[in-house]
Amino acid sequence: MVRISRDTPLYYLTSVAKDRLPIFRTDKVKKILADAIAEARLSAHILIFAHVIMPDHTHLITDGARTISEVLRYMNGISAKRIIDYLKENNYETSLGKLRQEQKERGYKHSVWQHHPDAFRLTAEETFMQKVNYIHQNPVRAGLAERPEDYTYSSARIWRNAPLENEPLEMDWKQIDWRAAA
Repeated sequence: MVRISRDTPLYYLTSVAKDRLPIFRTDKVKKILADAIAEARLSAHILIFAHVIMPDHTHLITDGARTISEVLRYMNGISAKRIIDYLKENNYETSLGKLRQEQKERGYKHSVWQHHPDAFRLTAEETFMQKVNYIHQNPVRAGLAERPEDYTYSSARIWRNAPLENEPLEMDWKQIDWRAAA
């Protein structure tokens, strides 16, 4: 169980696509991203409490068991590899061209993510819930859905206890030890 406090903060992470390109516009690419996040969640033992995948960015709330840089390395590293592999396999040369960058020392030629993600420590339940609500309202504010639970690539349905049978990404919100419930 996780208790939100100064000693055990959670992290609110925003990762933005390179040059704010709408890389995650299609359901296919959103599914690849959700699957990559699920893979990172399991392989690195990262808890995810809320999420949304927007056309050009993501928001996640994770636990503080790992450093922010470790979480981002797993989440963004695995997802970038899966997305670039998909684009290469399907000959999306125009898209790959937009993601092309100067070759890095490890041989990377493409970048899916901006290199300066936004990370915010959550040390109180009230702030945590504000961020959860912000995440869930994001598709509504962007005109992508009328209600938060109508947007497939969001944890809104899970938080309303009405998940899809094939929910794209599992959440760990039941792992929270709420002070108010004590």
